[in-house]
Amino acid sequence: MLLGMSLATFTLVHVIISLVGIAAGLIVLGGLYASNRMPGVTALFLVTTLLTSVTGFMFPFKGFGPPHAVGVISLVVLGFALLGFYPYRLAGRWRAIYVSTAVFALYLNVFVLVVQMFQKIPALNQFAPKGNEPPFAVTQAIVLVLFGVAGWGAVKKFRPAGEISVATRSASPAAKLG
Repeated sequence: MLLGMSLATFTLVHVIISLVGIAAGLIVLGGLYASNRMPGVTALFLVTTLLTSVTGFMFPFKGFGPPHAVGVISLVVLGFALLGFYPYRLAGRWRAIYVSTAVFALYLNVFVLVVQMFQKIPALNQFAPKGNEPPFAVTQAIVLVLFGVAGWGAVKKFRPAGEISVATRSASPAAKLG
């Protein structure tokens, strides 16, 4: 039992949270290209992605393995995304930090989704039963390249309305008085 649920139910909840996080993340990625902060969907993406990593650590395990490493990396990356979006409000370099870490957190979720798909879907598993065969590696490489290009483009395109740059803030009369 995990959080009062059977392992099967807990796994289903974890998968649903993960899929909601990925869907919300893809919407947020589109918003980044349109310079739209999308605060509600962004909050949903960040919370569900955080919950995905946290609930991943609740599964029974015997030792620290690659899934745990991905979870730790995801939590660290999400910390920077949360800092950039909320307390620092995308000011100055925090805009690029937020965008790159949010896209990287989404990539990590999709990376794990691809792993799970190759493990659980028989039509895919037949091509990579061990998870280290060329079809799996090629698929992950394609996903990495797509997210690399998408992330780079998002950093370049995302300029939310009302963005305050560090230079503007320090040059303003109010900043000089304070």
